[in-house]
Parts: sequence; structure tokens; C-alpha cells
Amino acid sequence: MTLDMDHLGQWLGRTESVTERIAPFPSQALALTLNREDAPYQDGVALPPLWHWLHFLPLSPLAEAGEDGHPRRGGFLPPVPLPRRMWAGSRFTFHTPLLIGDTVSKVSTIARVEHKAGRSGELVFVTVRHAYSGTVGLSIEEEHDIVYRAAAEPGAAAPPAPPAPDDAQWSRPVQPDPVLLFRYSALTFNSHRIHYDQPYVTGTEGYPGLIVHGPLIATLLLDGLRRRKPEARVKRFSFRAVSPLFDVADFTVNGRLEGEHEGEGEGEGKARLWAANAAGELAMDAAASFGE
Repeated sequence: MTLDMDHLGQWLGRTESVTERIAPFPSQALALTLNREDAPYQDGVALPPLWHWLHFLPLSPLAEAGEDGHPRRGGFLPPVPLPRRMWAGSRFTFHTPLLIGDTVSKVSTIARVEHKAGRSGELVFVTVRHAYSGTVGLSIEEEHDIVYRAAAEPGAAAPPAPPAPDDAQWSRPVQPDPVLLFRYSALTFNSHRIHYDQPYVTGTEGYPGLIVHGPLIATLLLDGLRRRKPEARVKRFSFRAVSPLFDVADFTVNGRLEGEHEGEGEGEGKARLWAANAAGELAMDAAASFGE
């Protein structure tokens, strides 16, 4: 397959914007899905970090869905012809909390479209910048990396994942059963079939089972930090997907505190966060900085 990067590059700088009132239902539903015992999420309550992903959802008619369940390529995102699409990682700066009941605007911009050659073939990375602003101004800045790759060769073995750290201060097992994956897909209006259609993900895309959503794993990592330090206010967060997790085995979300950032403000702490599969291999690597 020949990639026309000049054509895909025409999407650079494209923007779109949307405004939404932050309704309480998605946060209530996610809190129950994560088995949290918080007070009710209602107007005036701050959204926990990453829960903004429950809002500003890309809506499209069912008739426009492609074979993989996503809307057909084109529109705001460039029409990369490679069939596999995954969330590769993200970086965030949290300025002020978004409040339930607030009216918030989101402005998205295509920042990068890059072609790379990987061990498994051609890759295209698309980076989208998002800015979320509420009644008090800019609240969240986010960079989202999407990777597109070729279909797996029949019988090809996945590259080995590196071992996860073994010095966690906290660790929590997660059972990625189809109910959890369904709930998160429904809450984020995500119709990508790799998360709920077992015959498709194994037969067409060649994976061993349903794939756990990257943003769900990231949300669970920060949820672990919130449980460890409920008074902490996350200021920055980044994560990188290292290897996929599947519904065929439990995984763990882990973390450890690493003291203060030198030169980045007195009293500011940081944490190393990671997810590991059942074999102890690294699935997601993340870092957070926070104040109290």
C-alpha cells in the first residue's frame, strides 16, 4: 500500500469546536462502573481528571460506520488507509477543574501527521491538540496521539513487551470482563468493534481477545492515585501505551510516589503509574504531577 503523505498532510491545522453542558449522568455512571463510593456527582462538583472524556463525544449516523465500527475515514481526522487504529498516548495539563453543570467549549486542532516505519510495517501517527475552556477560562490542554498500522500478518507473533516495574507502593487487580468494556464503550459512544465484538477482533484483526480501551486503562491509573492520595490535585499527566491488554486475563494498575519535582514548585509531588498484564509485562507507562 502506498501512503500519500502529501494528501494526508492537507489535514494539518484543521480545527473543529463544540460546546456542551457537563451533565451529571456520565460521571455517576462511571463512578458506579469503577465501584467508587463517592458522594453523588451533581452540579457544582469538579470532574475528576480524565473524566472529561465522557463528554464532547463524536456523534455520527450508524450508516456512516466503517467495517471496524468507527465512522468512515475522512472528515476532521485525515483518511489514513491503514486498517488498525489505536490510541498511542496522551499528555495533559490541568489548569482548573471542569465543573458538572458548567458550559464548556472544546477546540481541537490537527497538530501533526507523521509517517514512520516500525517492526511490524508502516505506521502513521496523528496528533490532535484539544483545549477545554469553562466559565473561568482555559481548564485542560491535551495532546492525543493516534497510531494507524497495517493489518497483522497471519501467524505473526506480537513483539515481546518489556517487564513492568516491581516496586509498586499500591497495586489493584482489574478483571476486564465484557461488562466493564461494554459500559466504557457505551459511556464514551465508542463503537470500535475491537472492544466488544469477539469474532471481529480475533478473526479480522488477529488479536487474542477483546482489547481494553487505552483511555479506560489511563483512567484506572489516575483512579488508583486518587484512592491513594484523595487530597491530591493532578496538574500534569502523560501516558504511553506499550502493549495491549485483552479480556482473556486480569491485569493490574500500579503506582508509586516519587517525591517532589525539582524546580517545579514547592510541595509538588509526582507519581509513576503503570499497568501490567498477567505475565508481569508493561502495558501502559504513565507519570503524574500533583499539588495538594
